[in-house]
Amino acid sequence: MSFNHLPVLLDACIQGLNIRPGGTYVDGTLGGAGHSAAIARLLDGGRLIGIDKDEHALAAASQKLKGFCGIRLVQGDFADIAPILDGLGIPQVDGILLDLGVSSHQLDTPERGFSYHSDAPLDMRMGGSGRTARDVINGCTAAELTRIFRLYGEEKFAPRIAQNIVRARESAPVETTGQLVEIIKASIPAAARREGGHPAKRVFQAVRIEVNGELDSLERCLDTAFDRLAQGGRFAVITFHSLEDRMVKRSFAGYAQGCTCPPDFPVCVCGKQPRARLVTRKPVTPSEEELAENNRSRSAKLRIIEKL
Repeated sequence: MSFNHLPVLLDACIQGLNIRPGGTYVDGTLGGAGHSAAIARLLDGGRLIGIDKDEHALAAASQKLKGFCGIRLVQGDFADIAPILDGLGIPQVDGILLDLGVSSHQLDTPERGFSYHSDAPLDMRMGGSGRTARDVINGCTAAELTRIFRLYGEEKFAPRIAQNIVRARESAPVETTGQLVEIIKASIPAAARREGGHPAKRVFQAVRIEVNGELDSLERCLDTAFDRLAQGGRFAVITFHSLEDRMVKRSFAGYAQGCTCPPDFPVCVCGKQPRARLVTRKPVTPSEEELAENNRSRSAKLRIIEKL
């Protein structure tokens, strides 16, 4: 099975995770197993747990990683890292990696409904169950669609697009990505369509995030995964969206924060100690060389912390 996906910020991730040969690591977003394969090559007696909701990703990854020892693949949501580790009898790990967003394989498989470049059924599910993009587009009110497009896509023409979707579905449901693209194009002024890439990009991103509950999963993971790190363990997260990056930045800063007493206190009375240190004080972004090779990495940002 072909599952082509160029791992984003690969060298920075591997260096940042500080892989120990005998350590235990979790790739919470297995995808094409590009990051996992690089981790596995550095292990000698260690373990790697790969997690993905997409059964196609798991099947392809199992082939890519079959020559390595200590690999365990699990179908699930990265938000459930803690219970997954409990089920495997693993109390702590030495590193966790999340590469958020949609994989190249998912974008390049038209029938998955992720791409605005192909006409296909509106799906966008990373796993095989739950509501689809069709359900969202045809089931939400104009106000709900406006909120989704604004919040998850930062789309300034959200109200007009939402109203036109509701108007279009009065005749018949919106069934395909092609239909949705045409509605979006007709809703955006010509001058705006000529700026900032494909006019449907922001809406498709917003619907995908809504369908898969991506921000909810990230929040749940950030709240629980850090506690499963061993001392000196590292947590690396690659984001592709400003909301995701803000969530990770805020969470990591909280773990790294020490005393919270007012500045005019002569001595600390809160007793709060930092639980982590920031390995990357500013996010790592792709080099010009990587951008030339993989344009889809353009919005990627990598943040890493180490548990104290």
